[in-house]
Amino acid sequence: MIKAVRVDYRLLHGQVAVGWTNYLGADCILLVTDTLLNDPIRVQSVKLAKPPGVKVVVKNVEDSIAAINSGITDKYKLFIVCETIEEAVRLGEHIEMTELNIGGTTPGEGKKQLATVVYVTPKEEELIKGLQAKGVRVVMQMLPDVKKQQIKL
Repeated sequence: MIKAVRVDYRLLHGQVAVGWTNYLGADCILLVTDTLLNDPIRVQSVKLAKPPGVKVVVKNVEDSIAAINSGITDKYKLFIVCETIEEAVRLGEHIEMTELNIGGTTPGEGKKQLATVVYVTPKEEELIKGLQAKGVRVVMQMLPDVKKQQIKL
């Protein structure tokens, strides 16, 4: 069962490992990223943040879609963390997603700031609008005890 889908460029860190995982009651975190697996040192460092008793799996978008749709993840209380908005949207095209929590994206030239740590490109704005048009609620929420802010573009 998918408990939540979040975008956070840091993937697995204190807020996710402790705050969100405990709040959701997740027993498995699926890190969805097309870049992490190409960097074994980064994979190891990300996995160091793994909470006790929680399984952490790293897959690219394509393999994540296949795993979720195969039913192999059904036995878990699954918390999905995508590295980018684009990866989350690609995932959402193939799995059932009712809400996307954007927790942190990188700043950069040409990006619009939506919140303290949420920045989007014009392309990402269009991707978010596309999700919203399909009925997906897109929110920003850094921590579970902070009120959700719905993204309105």
